[in-house]
Amino acid sequence: MAFDLPTQTGYDSDHVLARGEVGKVGVPISHLGDMRMLFDEIPLDQMNTSMTINATAPWLLALYIAVAEEQGVDIAQLQGTVQNDLIKEYLSRGTYISPPKPSLRMIADVAEYCYTNVPKWNPMNVCSYHLQEAGATPEQELAFALATGIAVLDELRPRVPEADFPVLVGRISFFVNAGIRFVTEMCKMRAFVDLWDEICAERYGVTEEKYRRFRYGVQVNSLGLTEQQPENNVYRILIEMLAVTLSKKARARAVQLPAWNEALGLPRPWDQQWSMRMQQIMAFETDLLEYDDLFDGNAVVDAKVEELKTVARAELANLDKMGGAIAAIDYMKARLVDSNAERVNRIERGETVVVGVNRYTASEPSPLMGEDGGIMVVDPAVEQDQIDRLEAWRTERDAKAVADALADLRAAATEGRNVMPASIAAARAGVTTGEWAGVMRAVHGEYRGPTGVSKAMSNKTEGLEDIRAAVDAVSDQLGRRLKFLVGKPGLDGHSNGAEQIAFRARDCGMDISYEGIRLTPEEIVAAARAEDVHVIGLSILSGSHVPLIEEVMRRLREEGLDHVPVMVGGIIPDEDAEKLKSFGVARVYTPKDFELNRIMMDIVALADPQKIAAE
Repeated sequence: MAFDLPTQTGYDSDHVLARGEVGKVGVPISHLGDMRMLFDEIPLDQMNTSMTINATAPWLLALYIAVAEEQGVDIAQLQGTVQNDLIKEYLSRGTYISPPKPSLRMIADVAEYCYTNVPKWNPMNVCSYHLQEAGATPEQELAFALATGIAVLDELRPRVPEADFPVLVGRISFFVNAGIRFVTEMCKMRAFVDLWDEICAERYGVTEEKYRRFRYGVQVNSLGLTEQQPENNVYRILIEMLAVTLSKKARARAVQLPAWNEALGLPRPWDQQWSMRMQQIMAFETDLLEYDDLFDGNAVVDAKVEELKTVARAELANLDKMGGAIAAIDYMKARLVDSNAERVNRIERGETVVVGVNRYTASEPSPLMGEDGGIMVVDPAVEQDQIDRLEAWRTERDAKAVADALADLRAAATEGRNVMPASIAAARAGVTTGEWAGVMRAVHGEYRGPTGVSKAMSNKTEGLEDIRAAVDAVSDQLGRRLKFLVGKPGLDGHSNGAEQIAFRARDCGMDISYEGIRLTPEEIVAAARAEDVHVIGLSILSGSHVPLIEEVMRRLREEGLDHVPVMVGGIIPDEDAEKLKSFGVARVYTPKDFELNRIMMDIVALADPQKIAAE
């Protein structure tokens, strides 16, 4: 189950920040009625349900349990997983709500509750997938993910009897990324297996091998999918799947494959089916599953695995000295942004070859695109339908029962009690997602995660001399340093693109303003006015670009700031790009625009007072 961004970030579908996001990247769940509808005629005692949910994981699990109870299911028989990994949300995905320490407690609340009441449930799925999407090297992916697992187990250890702790260790699972460098990725998986076994045995004294098993699912890399010649992505997906299936010792328990056209927009059902067929052919037509590990005793593989483990161990020791993953969040975020900048630089310089992007770019038109542009478009009416049902739900529920349930939830959170029992009671009473999260925000406060982009220029100026000179020249004409605002309107937490634009603009000598994710159009326009910016750059990857950009442009006009040029980046179909330009957007960029230096020169041109006067 994938949830939409309002559900992931704890907002009801009619909240101002939910505008344009409802039902876009997953299903909207605002209350028990939505969850009931979702699982209508699906017997939960026969299901194994994986929920990609983090900040609101206790709440969505509570709703799931409440629906199971309505079906007459013994909740002890429920099987499934909640991702419930807040640490990677601070580092890469951005759907956090509260500060790290209370969030870690809630992760442990879910694990402790499941250990007692839902023993077949996986209460936490350490997600290194998004770390690689944010630019992590294999060694960083290993170290940061394992440090997350350690932080959770350290929090859990005092909560359960010592004799039962190994069973709880055995319920921790992982969700990993597999990139295009086949040998490195396959060796990374073997390193994960060895290192987790080592940690469980040496740090936690787990003696039974089955509880030390590295249990993981995988989604292969989306970062490397290209908008140019998108049909090539089929080959990339296949090669990446091989990295997590060929080695029996490190074979994934579950595989998710993106669709070939995800760099263009939402895949259609046929596109998703095509990816599913890939692993079915691997499983049922080949003889892969009939043999022992093909790489045992291979000198090249053994050497690479040891190299990865050595570097990962050193980074783990470094994180441990800092006080563990929670204390090291700012450090890890900065390292990821630096690593991603290096990755982007290598592609720009041609040191990393991406077929169809920076080499072999001549192409025939793809017959796969079709009349619909090769993607699925969500009907805008979905949002209003969801809001109408939400309003009806609020009207029909028992207001006193809701108030009592929320009061008990607040007391549990304030007193440090496990929030799961109170959350389940709130689910039964009719509390909404926004109300549940509102309590957590009130008790623990909201959190703005680190951006990983410092204001100080780095010394990585090679190849930027001409742009820096152009920035200096325009700044002289403007009478002050060129001011560039980078903003992320809406709930999209994929900040990699915005970070890299801000990072490069800073190193080109611009005065940057970047406050991170989850801003309303009103906040962005207010910042533009307060900081008197020369150019605004907006980034949205959730598909909500049309309504959000339209509102930003309207507010700029109302504030008399329509002279400030706006540029927009995201996964934006051609038809939508034209629509954005009709609102007054000056430039639109998509993943094919990988040359950041060209974008930097566009910023300079947009801010040039002489060109503006000529226009």
